[in-house]
Amino acid sequence: MSIVVGYIPTREGRAALVRAAEECLLRQTSLTVINSQRGSSFDADEAVRFEEELHRVQAQLDEAGITHAVRQLVRGKEPAEDLIAVAEEEQADFIVIGLRRRTPVGKLILGSNAQRILLEAPCPVLAVKAVD
Repeated sequence: MSIVVGYIPTREGRAALVRAAEECLLRQTSLTVINSQRGSSFDADEAVRFEEELHRVQAQLDEAGITHAVRQLVRGKEPAEDLIAVAEEEQADFIVIGLRRRTPVGKLILGSNAQRILLEAPCPVLAVKAVD
């Protein structure tokens, strides 16, 4: 039994991480945190910033006593592809993702990783939004 969470350092990403950690404690299972980057627009400064953030995430999960793995994937894939692949590899019980409001035009132009995960995931998906 495991839970996979998609994480980026935003309000929505933090909300997903918090909920995934709560589910891990409730279900007494492990957590895999995935930070997925396309790579083409990922510069050295940004890589350092994300690495520092992921170290903070590891420390928080250690402190909470949650068995976890934190993976930063920079392989040119869409985040949806990475989350779905990891969920399949680990035979995850479910995926947790954070949602943010987007305009209809934003969805059309940029596509929607959340929609793809919801439709193509090999397991249930828990979608959470940040609470003000």
